[in-house]
Amino acid sequence: MSDEQPGREAEPVPRSRSGAFGRRFPRRGTEPWNAQSPLGLRLLLSGVFLPLFFAAAVLFGLWAASSGPGDSPGRGVLTAIAVMCGVLALIAAIDVLVVVRRLRRERRARV
Repeated sequence: MSDEQPGREAEPVPRSRSGAFGRRFPRRGTEPWNAQSPLGLRLLLSGVFLPLFFAAAVLFGLWAASSGPGDSPGRGVLTAIAVMCGVLALIAAIDVLVVVRRLRRERRARV
């Protein structure tokens, strides 16, 4: 059950007061839909791992291109690792875009 009036939406919780540190608001039962993650940490991690995975994808790709038929690890393994690193770099890039968009939206809502 909810204490809110029907047809009236709840006010958004400011991020500065919504985390594990500081004051917490009572649970409303809608956490899976309204859950908030620490955007600063997500931005930091994605910003660190995006160039790391991109560089790894390029290096493994170059290593796969220069490997011979009898080399170990083989060309297929190196190509698979390069593709996985490229996919992880793409996921990190998408996460950076999502986090930046959410931070901008929150800053506009404060003004």
